[in-house]
Amino acid sequence: MSLDKSLIEKFRSVTVKSAYAASKFKGLNDKIGADKAAVDVMRAELNKIDMKGRVVIGEGELDEAPMLYIGEELGTKKGLEIDIAVDPVEGTNFVAKNLPGGIAVLAVSEKNNLFNAPETYMHKLAVGRNIEKGVVDLDFTLEKNLKNLADAKNKELSDLTVCFLDRSRHKDINETLDKFNINKKLISDGDVSGALYVTDDKFNVDMFVGIGGGPEGVLAASALDASNCFFQGRFIFDNDEDVKRAKQMGIKDLNRKYDLNEIVSGDSIFSATGITDGDLVKGINIDKDEYTSETLITHKSSGTFEIIKSIDQLI
Repeated sequence: MSLDKSLIEKFRSVTVKSAYAASKFKGLNDKIGADKAAVDVMRAELNKIDMKGRVVIGEGELDEAPMLYIGEELGTKKGLEIDIAVDPVEGTNFVAKNLPGGIAVLAVSEKNNLFNAPETYMHKLAVGRNIEKGVVDLDFTLEKNLKNLADAKNKELSDLTVCFLDRSRHKDINETLDKFNINKKLISDGDVSGALYVTDDKFNVDMFVGIGGGPEGVLAASALDASNCFFQGRFIFDNDEDVKRAKQMGIKDLNRKYDLNEIVSGDSIFSATGITDGDLVKGINIDKDEYTSETLITHKSSGTFEIIKSIDQLI
């Protein structure tokens, strides 16, 4: 069963209004204020939609997040049962310092079709569309993945570009890329956007790899699924609290590798609206009594994968 196409505009409107709310904090060095503004608006707007919504990825557990917490019920309580994953402000530092890349994000699916990811890190691997199964895999070495991908795309190794978070934990990735003179696209934050760079040749990114947030992996997977891209993830449970949380969620194999169709099953809608200008989408731009926004919207069953620009009245 697929999600009705009419829901696209409703969820796009949610991220647009959330992005606008957060944009009022651009450059004010107040990432908490930006996040709260986006959370408040996102929750209010989601509650207007005819659905029986449930947050599966949110701002945290009830005791640490009064709104958009995991398990919170949203919507009018009428209509389809829907799982919701949110990141009201991905890149709070970007917004606080008015740097490129801040976005408001959500993904939705029918009930039980979005993986309820624990708040842990995840090994991630994403490549672009139409790469045959078995070409790349998290179980392969990075060197093997790079060589296989270059062969599959009929490229020289030195023509590849790999995107990853600029973190000390990625020292081995840096060294491997240097060894083969492979181009790097380093990002300081925002690994939802980072993974989505593989969706279109215009971003000139052949692979996204490395360790980032597990919940962000699920959000990115929704858009990657709609664009026929490849994604794998493996959660990292490296302390007693993480292991305990995994067991509470019913995760038995702590070393399991998850394919895309295990993270997002069935139909899904993904919406990401720019708060600050970035490679993926442009940010909120205010002009007199109206504002312009750009939103990347995907809907798997209808084949939708597009950037929608809109002009709205100031609130």
